[in-house]
Amino acid sequence: MQQVAVIGSGSWGTALAIHLSMSGHDVRLWARDPGLVAEMATRRANPVYLPDVTFPERLQPTAELAEALATAPVVVVAVPSHGVRAVARNMAPRLQPGALVVSAVKGIEEGSLLRMSQVLSDELTTAGDVAVLSGPSFAIELARCRPTAVVVASSSPRTVEHVQGEFRAPWLRLYGTADVIGVEIGGALKNTIAIAAGVVEGLGQGHNALAALITRGLAELTRLAVAMGGQRETLAGLAGLGDLVLTCTGSLSRNRHVGAELARGRPLGEVVASTKMVAEGVRTTEAALALGARYGVELPITAQMADVLAGRRDPSSAIRALMDRRQKSEFA
Repeated sequence: MQQVAVIGSGSWGTALAIHLSMSGHDVRLWARDPGLVAEMATRRANPVYLPDVTFPERLQPTAELAEALATAPVVVVAVPSHGVRAVARNMAPRLQPGALVVSAVKGIEEGSLLRMSQVLSDELTTAGDVAVLSGPSFAIELARCRPTAVVVASSSPRTVEHVQGEFRAPWLRLYGTADVIGVEIGGALKNTIAIAAGVVEGLGQGHNALAALITRGLAELTRLAVAMGGQRETLAGLAGLGDLVLTCTGSLSRNRHVGAELARGRPLGEVVASTKMVAEGVRTTEAALALGARYGVELPITAQMADVLAGRRDPSSAIRALMDRRQKSEFA
């Protein structure tokens, strides 16, 4: 078993650190806030994000990137998407040459429209490879060793097998794929669809509407992924449909919660400020819309959610606009 560095102490980073340490690894969990690190070291739990899950002995929190990365041949990045480039830039001079970097971030960089693995590859030029971990996975359930299945993506079969071997546990099963694009686009865009699912819930539109939204949302993210070079079948798997269903229906979904609160009339700023957890879909939506324009792909649900998030349209009229669109063949 190797030492692993987990960069990012939000709920997902903390859950992965707990999982990896329970699997036999020595884990250093990096947090930006020294105060949080001190609390985690004292309480042996993350009091902000996963307060009810005790840290295994092999897990040690740290506020020093150099300490986290010093002897780690495997590095997991689990910071919010908008912070990935800055954190990676700070990691670069401290990273072990040839280290395997695993991106556990779901999002698209604003401005550049790069996927997270591309941002990490840009900054971490001495890394051995950058793999992507994605799929239907609520942090608290993984931390509590509930059965979970995810996908690991890399162009290198050897890297896929490496990650599968290091992350596998009786409660976690990993499937492999070479389709990095499909996995990352599925993981990013499903958050926007989940905001729309929350709108449907908040407006009391019913199960028919939710089923239609998930199905057409899947068609939307599949169109974009394929246009960018991804594989259609990837979006029918765990990183696409699986993650989409979980995020659109699960009560623990942050993005679904945002949509539901918007539908109930709360301003976006107030909703976002009321939780420490990041709802990636809020930032991803405009970037996804820009990607759709770049590749000539129509993203009607994303477009309506962009208008709702920007305050240009209210949630009820967004649903009406989607229903009033010109009818067409389902698989055109």
